[in-house]
Amino acid sequence: MTSPEARRPIVAANWKMNTGPHDGAELARAVAAENLPFAQVDVVLCPPATGLTAVAQAVQGTPIGVGAQHVYWESSGAFTGEISVPMLTGLASYAIAGHSERRQLFGETDLDVQHKTLAILAGGLTPIVAVGESLDQRDAGATLTVLRTQITAVLEALSPEQSAASVIAYEPVWAIGTGRNASPAQAQEAIGWIRDTVAAAHGCPAAERVRIQYGGSVSPENCEELLGREGIDGALVGGASLDAAKFAAIVRAAAP
Repeated sequence: MTSPEARRPIVAANWKMNTGPHDGAELARAVAAENLPFAQVDVVLCPPATGLTAVAQAVQGTPIGVGAQHVYWESSGAFTGEISVPMLTGLASYAIAGHSERRQLFGETDLDVQHKTLAILAGGLTPIVAVGESLDQRDAGATLTVLRTQITAVLEALSPEQSAASVIAYEPVWAIGTGRNASPAQAQEAIGWIRDTVAAAHGCPAAERVRIQYGGSVSPENCEELLGREGIDGALVGGASLDAAKFAAIVRAAAP
């Protein structure tokens, strides 16, 4: 079995609908100045689309990666307001697919997430595929079923190599922006289920290689306990990522 140390942790900042080009670039430069453990952790900033160019320029020459928060799966066409993967050439190397806010607020389906993931991979980017259950689903004991359904919908369209090269983010919907995070034990258990689902679909080698983050009210106060758990390969960070020092603390906690 691959040891957790063999999977390089990844911490991604999802700035959501915050920051424009100028303040986004300032925040990116502040993160880059934090003397982060780049030799041990992959660091990614996901600004709004309007800030992608400015942030990419601000981190040029640093190990920081840039990601898109949202893409459409068609490469071009009459899709007003959408952004395709080819449009990200030279700007981003990652893209998020299936964030709970896209699912909950904009009606994105498991099939939509599958299409997006395929487009991201086809464009040479790394997908960060988010999955997670609602509070009602957790209280009903349906967490495992929900996670298996969401991740299987994506995995069934991928090869084992594509699965292994992707990043999966476990983000319980009830912990997104609420200040209530999953306990380390809950996060570890859910991530273990996700890894088992990858193994069932594409074999143990793919499951051992795929990186699975935790996302949901991650903060400097809880990150060490969460990220210290075996099998949790980093974090997808929301609100705390808007503060360079707080985000830096989370990145440092992810270092092996």
